Amino acid sequence: MLRIHFEPEDFARIRLARDPDPLWEIVCSLHRLQTSQGRWAYADWYRAARDTLVGTPLGDAVRRLLVPIVPRARYFPDFLTPQESADGLDPGLTAIVDTPPIRVAREVDKLIQVNGAPSWAPTLTERANREELVKVLRAYHKAVIAPHHDRIGARIVGERALRARETLDTGIDGLLNGLTPTMRWQPPVLRVDYVEDRDLHLGGRGLRLVPSYFCWRTPIALADNSLQPVLIYPLHRSRLPTPAPPSEASLGALLGKTRATALRTLAEGATTSELARLLGVSPATATHHTTVLRDAGLIISQRSNNTVLHTITPLGAAMLRPVSPMGIADPVDTTGLPESAAGSRSFDCGRSS
Repeated sequence: MLRIHFEPEDFARIRLARDPDPLWEIVCSLHRLQTSQGRWAYADWYRAARDTLVGTPLGDAVRRLLVPIVPRARYFPDFLTPQESADGLDPGLTAIVDTPPIRVAREVDKLIQVNGAPSWAPTLTERANREELVKVLRAYHKAVIAPHHDRIGARIVGERALRARETLDTGIDGLLNGLTPTMRWQPPVLRVDYVEDRDLHLGGRGLRLVPSYFCWRTPIALADNSLQPVLIYPLHRSRLPTPAPPSEASLGALLGKTRATALRTLAEGATTSELARLLGVSPATATHHTTVLRDAGLIISQRSNNTVLHTITPLGAAMLRPVSPMGIADPVDTTGLPESAAGSRSFDCGRSS
């Protein structure tokens, strides 16, 4: 059990990530490769990742260099998931390279004590070796994570819209109670099902909440309580198959004034009943419109209690971009939307999930 203790000033310093955190997604996806638990929820991604990694130099590097220092276990080094990665992959990788050697040594020593580590792990105190590690992390992200960026980003945008609504409707209590069944808010303590028994006192530092596409069941916190507090929590509640590319038929079904208005309305997020009211149609008709839009890959829908919230995907946002006289889509403000090795052993998220 992880007990996160809040003080009054912490509530004003709760932040919810607006974009996928690339290094946390790398870590959690590596955990997905290391176990069959939860694989059904990631079956399409897992097959694609295996096809990309097995029998390749990258797959060999992942197995030799990444898996041993990011084990699906109770501990892995905190310096591999720096706060800077909230601003993107490049700042995060730079922060790994710039980590003070004394900190790297301390965390690698703990990895050796808790889980064991390869003989080369202590050499990560040398900057050149961290630079080589970062090259593998970047290549892995490009090959295994980046191709799914739009799908991952759409889920994060939808999650953020859902949690924003919950916070406006029910306050911070509702937000902290609704994140995942593995968390229970008993003011002033958030109790999290965890792999070890520990307490985290926020002490006025606040808490950064990071929804993760590849995190499975168990939330994750940094091992070092002195670092800026962060809590990674899973998005998945059911299997999310890879959406098929919009077909000619599905896109053709989008034609029409009412459905175009529905898509514009959902750019801000709306429930089925809200959409029906705004369009002046019945809930059943609104449901039909959202089904067509969802089947075409233009929106995603997430259930919360007795309502379903619909939010736009990057493809849906692209459909709304104004077209210049030259036939080129003009740039639009997309605030709130994302930018667009296995071998013989199985390559899950947790400390340990």
